[in-house]
Amino acid sequence: MSSSARREEVKKEQIPDMIIDPSTGKRYLKGRFLGKGGFAKCYELQDIDSKEIFAGKIVSKTLLVKPHQKDKMTQEISIHREVSNKHVVKFHSFFEDPDNVYILLELCRRRSLMELHKRRKAITEPEARYFVRQVVSACQYLHGRNIIHRDLKLGNLFINDDMDVKVGDFGLATRVDYNGERKRTLCGTPNYIAPEVLGKKGHSFEVDVWSLGCILFTLLVGKPPFETSNLKDTYTRIKKNEYHIPSRLSLCSRNLIQKLLRSDPSQRPNMDTILEDEFFTSGYLPSRLPTSCLTMAPRFDTLAKSEAIHRKPLLEINGTEKTQAQTVESRNKDQKRPTTQEGIDSEKGAGDKEVQKNGENEPADFYLGDLFTQLSAVVAAKPSERINICEDDAEDPALVPIYWVSKWVDYSDKYGLGYQLCDNSFGVLFNDSTRLILFSNGDNVQYIERDSAEHFHTLKSFPETLTKKVTLLKYFRNYMSEHLLKAGANMTPRESDEIARLPFLRTWFRTRSAIVLHLSNGTLQINFFQDHTKIILCPLMQAVTYIDEKRDFRTFKLSMIEKCGCGKELSSRIRYAKTMVERLISSKSGSARARCVPSQ
Repeated sequence: MSSSARREEVKKEQIPDMIIDPSTGKRYLKGRFLGKGGFAKCYELQDIDSKEIFAGKIVSKTLLVKPHQKDKMTQEISIHREVSNKHVVKFHSFFEDPDNVYILLELCRRRSLMELHKRRKAITEPEARYFVRQVVSACQYLHGRNIIHRDLKLGNLFINDDMDVKVGDFGLATRVDYNGERKRTLCGTPNYIAPEVLGKKGHSFEVDVWSLGCILFTLLVGKPPFETSNLKDTYTRIKKNEYHIPSRLSLCSRNLIQKLLRSDPSQRPNMDTILEDEFFTSGYLPSRLPTSCLTMAPRFDTLAKSEAIHRKPLLEINGTEKTQAQTVESRNKDQKRPTTQEGIDSEKGAGDKEVQKNGENEPADFYLGDLFTQLSAVVAAKPSERINICEDDAEDPALVPIYWVSKWVDYSDKYGLGYQLCDNSFGVLFNDSTRLILFSNGDNVQYIERDSAEHFHTLKSFPETLTKKVTLLKYFRNYMSEHLLKAGANMTPRESDEIARLPFLRTWFRTRSAIVLHLSNGTLQINFFQDHTKIILCPLMQAVTYIDEKRDFRTFKLSMIEKCGCGKELSSRIRYAKTMVERLISSKSGSARARCVPSQ
């Protein structure tokens, strides 16, 4: 396709900035792009009168030409509009104009459990219990109304600002019209599809129970139970019921997974029985979860009132598996600054430690190797030289980072680097390679020693040895609040929970052109001095976020940039990022402060 033909096609697909419901005259302002999937594109739509913001699912009528396509959309609307439950995405309204069909839904800003899974891999059992219990509650409601969802999967379990799960996407949902009716349609998503669907033996409510078993397994283990490199082998394993549950999972979780994944649908428990299972009745169930669990494992202990809770990297509540690593690296021995500075107490027993792999899913280099591989592939594809550049095709807002550095101040000639994260928490990476973080609630404090031991305090209660560091943290916080502008869009996670844990700044350096900041969750951020643009790279999501001179915030999938191309501005910054990652890898990556390197 020529570039002019492509531009013409894009023009036809464009959705107007002002959308009007012809039947009511209501007007909606098109806002942020939320993503695309299947037939639909999703945008934030704001009601001009009420100012309420919805997720607008917009389907072009050019994609609804065939009768079965129209019937599928009609059934989706018919089923979704009649359900109302706190754990089901709320249906607000739908309408059409000559070009599109518009479905207005509840906006779930925290995306879905799929994005959480990509960032975290295996999560803790209390978290899985919290999320899966809400899914079961939604299914109880749906099954009670004779509705089978038929496409329960991580990507259809959405998360709102309160970290509650909402079941969405009723595109494959169906009604059971009479007792004992068996549906025959072959539908679902490969990793979650039940054996009776594959065998075309007829299926009913039990397919949702099977999918729930796949969801619980995936959350606890970090990958789906039947996943293989090709579809045929996956289907073979499903039919033979071949899967392996790691012994590190608790006995009650292993037992529940086995009950949910029984080959014979009649042997699976129903949704009411599932909630009575020991997995839900005996284990710890958080009343709610902090936003930080989207990228970091929470802590489920109780905050100490006077003494710090001294822990090596957090263990799971069931004592079987280490969670996301909290390794803190040794300083670069070549660094000229002394370890202990005037005004900062060095910690007794804190010695140099090389980076260790402290969790099953956490590489010792904090994903720098993965990021280098990803960036190398993009740079090799020369994305800015494509004839048919369409950067929009690579945009994927679902991959937006949870945390990035919104402010920083370099006082490393005396004390260290102070920074603010986008959730309004503050941190300092001190020159002695210890870290101190003040949460956004302005009270909880996380202190991380050089050997990765964690301590949790409050501003009202902390050991006397930390007095000077807490004073410096407050100084950095006050300075940044008074003198510095916040970078990037205002997408603030809520952090008021005492079980939250935040990513910390593990290393940084400055060049003549930029400052490079690497967080403990793998996120790499580069702020360019001259034009104040920024890129934020996430190796786990394989994505790059570009904040331009106007502070506009766009996130792209790296593999799609490789395929579709991108503009010169983003391409040059990705090239620069590859060089910076290479230098981080080749330098002593255990350094809290990497050696300053001149820009090229």
